Amino acid sequence: MPERSLDFGIIILYLIGVTIFGVQFRKRQASLKDYFLGGKSSPWWAISLSIVAAETSTLTIIGTPALAFGSDLGFLQVVFGYLVARILVCILFIPQYRRGQMYTAYELMERRFGPRLRRFTSSTFLVTRSLAEGVRVFAISLVVSVVLDTGDLESIVLITALTLFYTFHGGMTAVIWTDVVQMVLYVAGALLSAVFILEQIPGGWSQVVQVAEVAGKFQIFDFHFAPTADFFSRTYTFWAGLLGGCFLATATHGTDQLIVQRLLSARDERESKLALLASWGVIFVQFSIFLVIGVMLWVFYQDAGLIAPEPRDRLYPFFIWHYLPPVVSGIAVAAVLAAAMSNLSAALNSLASATVVDFYLPWKGETVESSGKRHLKISRWVTLIWGLVLLGIAILARQWGSVLEAGLAIASIPLGALLGVFALGVLTKRVSENAAIAGMIAGFAVILFVRFGTSIAWTWYVVIGAMVTFWFALLYAAVAIRFMRKTSLDT
Repeated sequence: MPERSLDFGIIILYLIGVTIFGVQFRKRQASLKDYFLGGKSSPWWAISLSIVAAETSTLTIIGTPALAFGSDLGFLQVVFGYLVARILVCILFIPQYRRGQMYTAYELMERRFGPRLRRFTSSTFLVTRSLAEGVRVFAISLVVSVVLDTGDLESIVLITALTLFYTFHGGMTAVIWTDVVQMVLYVAGALLSAVFILEQIPGGWSQVVQVAEVAGKFQIFDFHFAPTADFFSRTYTFWAGLLGGCFLATATHGTDQLIVQRLLSARDERESKLALLASWGVIFVQFSIFLVIGVMLWVFYQDAGLIAPEPRDRLYPFFIWHYLPPVVSGIAVAAVLAAAMSNLSAALNSLASATVVDFYLPWKGETVESSGKRHLKISRWVTLIWGLVLLGIAILARQWGSVLEAGLAIASIPLGALLGVFALGVLTKRVSENAAIAGMIAGFAVILFVRFGTSIAWTWYVVIGAMVTFWFALLYAAVAIRFMRKTSLDT
């Protein structure tokens, strides 16, 4: 399409430019500290923007407008829980992580309980993050296939290969600084898209407000409270959002290596906290922008009498490519790809760090401090392997429904158990490693039953999993202590 040559040029220029930019950081990689923690030299504001980039991703950009298109702004109730979570992480977890030289979140579990729990929690992260990230990689294909009219597989391979290339070479430093560039780009792209969407609607913003208010599209809060089956099956109520969002974000930002690795990359504890708290303001603005875009698209389709594309996650990329003017659509698509690549690069680096630091080095009887060029080379190849794994999962993810809710639901299943056991680590002194492992197993079992045997909404998964893990471990520890005392008295 000749009229699309400028758009394709912008997209190709972005893909080539960000890849070259990321590779430039290869020369700064001399050790695992450089490769996995960026040498702890990145400023707090860059880490903050990197946290935002990891937390939003393509799922936010294409999934959030689809949610608002089909309902209202109720998802923001979850975001309010994210603020409470950040405060809790600053109080409970960051001080623990900044004691000594840590490379992964799961080293804290070995310090408190023992090596078995470190391996167990790290394995949980590896499985969960790879599954959730596979959904995000598939989400990339929804955008690229709209633009290039290619199949899902070709789209996934294209973006993954480019992202893997600069992550393989540049490590965490490349991840953080490409995140900064990419986040600025996709926020600018979203704002630019919003302006041109309004131009497509006769009457502009006043028409959006008039039509959307009548339909209840601007509703945020649902204070429905009645502890019944219906209450727990409703995904976006104030209580589910506040508690679910709080527990979910406490788990992701306090126990998930994807985010914790960024906190460990800060220069000191103060900058870790500052980066985390500052990121919430940007997150709130971002979710608000993309939800409002969804409402505006709903008004556009209503007024024009058009049928929205299916699956609904194609809604936003389809609009920006087919309805926005040339150049603007190219910038908007490049912005979506920016979010995709920033999150994927972070996932690759965090998966590699957990694999090398939590499994490979202990297996070889080596430490991070003794690592050198050989371990740096191994880390790069582990990054490549994880890239191939994510490709495979992304192909399977095509059958998993809404990409945003699928990604959140997958992450929510094990995160409750992780949060529960980390809470045991920082809040208790007498719970043993066996009790903590038993608590995690119980938490997994209960949440799997909740997921596949009930209609309880995903926003409650982390709450339930964390509570079951925490209290079952305490009960197990109490029974074990009583049994040991009885046995001692009998002998």
